[in-house]
Amino acid sequence: MRQLVIQLARFGDLVQTKRLLLSLLAEPETEVHLCLDRSLAGLAAILYPKVILHPVTAHGTALAKLSAEEQAQALLTANVPAFRRLARLDFQRVYNLNFSPLNFRVASLFDPSIVRGHVWHNGQESVGQWARLAMRWSSMRRIGLNIADFWAWHHPTPVSPREVNPPVQGRGGGLGVVLAGRESRRSLPPKELAGLVTSLLETNPTLGNGPITLLGSTFEAKAAHQLLRELPTKHAGKAKNLCGATDWPGLIEAVAELDLLLTPDTGTMHLAAALGTPVLATFLSSAWCSETGPYGQGHRIFQAITDCLPCLESQPCELGVICLRAFSDARLMRYLATSAPKHLPEGLLDLESAFDSLGVVYVSTAGEDTSNGLRSDFREFLARHLGAGYSWEHPDALKFAERLYSERDWMTPDLESSHNRAFLSTMKYLL
Repeated sequence: MRQLVIQLARFGDLVQTKRLLLSLLAEPETEVHLCLDRSLAGLAAILYPKVILHPVTAHGTALAKLSAEEQAQALLTANVPAFRRLARLDFQRVYNLNFSPLNFRVASLFDPSIVRGHVWHNGQESVGQWARLAMRWSSMRRIGLNIADFWAWHHPTPVSPREVNPPVQGRGGGLGVVLAGRESRRSLPPKELAGLVTSLLETNPTLGNGPITLLGSTFEAKAAHQLLRELPTKHAGKAKNLCGATDWPGLIEAVAELDLLLTPDTGTMHLAAALGTPVLATFLSSAWCSETGPYGQGHRIFQAITDCLPCLESQPCELGVICLRAFSDARLMRYLATSAPKHLPEGLLDLESAFDSLGVVYVSTAGEDTSNGLRSDFREFLARHLGAGYSWEHPDALKFAERLYSERDWMTPDLESSHNRAFLSTMKYLL
C-alpha cells in the first residue's frame, strides 16, 4: 500500500506530523511518502528516514516580494516536475493536512475519494468531516486538541501517544535558550527572558554549573546580543551563541545534548520533544499549549492565562501585553526556588505534559486552570466520536455533540473513514 502525507507548513508542523507518519509506517507492507517544503527536506530525511520525500517550493522569502500572480506563476514553474512525479504514483490514500491554495492544488492531482483532510472536488475546495469538526471547535482554543493528535486522528487507529517521542532525559549539556519571533508577542523580550534564565541557573545546580547555548536563526542575532547584555556577567560569560550558525544536523546535535531547553512555542521546541530533551516552554499572547504544546510526557509549560488570551497576534494589543507581566514578576524566581504554589505569580499556570486516550494533555501543578473541567468534557466527547473511549450516556459528551455536530455531517459523511462510519452509528443513537 502506498500512502502520501501533504505537509506544506513550516518547521514545527513538520515535527508535529510525527504521530501520523508513525501510524502509517506501522501498517504492514506500507510505503509512506511525504510532500513538503524543500527547505525542510534535510530535516525530514533525518527525522523520518523510512519516508520517501517529495520536496516542493511552498515558502521562500524571495516570493514575498512578488505580486500574487507572480507568486503563483513562480510556484507553478518550480513545482510542475514534482507534481508530475506525484501524479504518476499510485497512492491508495492521501492525507492533505493544511488549508492553503498550494495544498489544494496538490490534492487536485488525486481522486478525491482517496484524499483525507482538505480535498479538491469538482473544481472546488472541500473540507473533510474531521477537519470541519475542528473548524467548529476552533473558537474554543483553551480546550482544543493538540495539532499533532488532530493530524494523527485522520488515521483510524493512530499509534499510542507514548510511542511518538522518547522519554525526557537531560544529557549534561546545560541550558539551551531559544530566541524567537522577530519581536513577536509570543516570545519573551530580552529583559524578561534574562530574568527567567537567571532564576533557572541560580535555583538549579545542574543547570547553574553547565554552559548556556543560545539558539535561533540569523533574525534572532540581535535579540541574542540583547539577552547577553541583560544577563549577569557570570552567566553571560558561559554562553555560546549559535543563532544562525547551525544547519539541521548541527541544530539536532546541539538540542539533543541539553539538560533543558527554555523556549517559546517554536519549531525548536517540537524538535527537542522529538529528541527527548526536557522542555520548559513559555506560552503567552496567541500561543496556547493545548493546541501546540511540546509532545511527550514530563515537559513543563508556563502558560499565561489572562482573560484576553489566546489573542490574534496580527491585531495590536490595546492592553499593554498584560500577559507578559507574570514573567517579569519577582515572585517567579521565588516559585522556581521553592515550588510552592502560593509563590506562583497571578495570571500564570505551571503545567506538566501527560497522556490520555486521545494524546497529549497538560495538567496544572500550580495555578488555577479554570478551563480544566470544560476541557475534560470536550475530550470525553472527542474520545467517543473517535471510538477511543467513554459513552454517549455521559451528559457532557452529549452537550458537545449537540453543539458541534451539524446536519451536513450525517447527510454527507466521509464514508471511507472508519471513525466517521462510527459517527453514523452515533447519529442513529442521538436521533
